[in-house]
Amino acid sequence: MNSLKQKHWYNYLWIWSIVYFALGFFNILFAWLGMIDFLVPLGFAIFGGNKNFCNKFCGRGQLFSLLGSKLRLSRNKTTPRAISSKYFRYGFLIFFLTMFGNMLFQTYLVASGANSLRQAVKLFWTFRVPWKWAYTPGLLPESLNWVVQFSYGFYSLMLTSTLIGLIVMLLYKPRSWCTFCPMGCMTQEICKLKYKGE
Repeated sequence: MNSLKQKHWYNYLWIWSIVYFALGFFNILFAWLGMIDFLVPLGFAIFGGNKNFCNKFCGRGQLFSLLGSKLRLSRNKTTPRAISSKYFRYGFLIFFLTMFGNMLFQTYLVASGANSLRQAVKLFWTFRVPWKWAYTPGLLPESLNWVVQFSYGFYSLMLTSTLIGLIVMLLYKPRSWCTFCPMGCMTQEICKLKYKGE
């Protein structure tokens, strides 16, 4: 019984999600830390052939569980089949990767000098929210404005996906986001390919 209740260090990774957004709120350059949440799951899938990151180490999933289950903020309704369907998951993955590609392109335009730095966070890929307090021009040389632009774009991506996760957490089961999470979808396909190859 005690072993079932025993907490491990990775059970507290939900704190990381809160710290990440708090740091980025005050200094947008901290948004680069979010790459950990991109690269580590891929590492688990490519080298380990498993989804241990999703099952154990995903701070965002833990945060949704904490808010939805322990704090009872979730309606705990069954996630609609349309959302958990293969078509929606792959469609959302393609859309997500397209938006990620567009973010990289905007970063390239700033790096090449074709565009100037835009100090705004874009929510739901549509609403531009001024976020100038999070970066002081001149902190980095102008030649590194692309680093700042990537930070704004990546923070926008992370914040938008978290807000979507919170919305479906409130409406359905706490971890409904996990049914169509782009990283979860990608790592699942990598694992399938890895085992198929073996």
